[in-house]
Amino acid sequence: METFHLLISGKVQGVFFRETSRRLAEKLNIKGWIKNTPDGKVEALITGDEKALNEFVNFCKKGPDSALVDEVKVSKREIINFKKFEVVRGR
Repeated sequence: METFHLLISGKVQGVFFRETSRRLAEKLNIKGWIKNTPDGKVEALITGDEKALNEFVNFCKKGPDSALVDEVKVSKREIINFKKFEVVRGR
């Protein structure tokens, strides 16, 4: 198990990025959260096995069809044992 922090920039808000990511996370048994940031990015903190996390990161580099991803910054964090994956709403 590992935990990654992701910061995704580009045209990533208003394109169903978070909901599509939630569905993929549930399919891959990834736990954590994803949210929009005030500066127009999407941020996620995710925990899962390395193969699943890498698949999730690869999806984030492309995003859903209507997204235009410019950059995905990924950093490892101390392992956090989340109970579920959730979309955080509000700022």
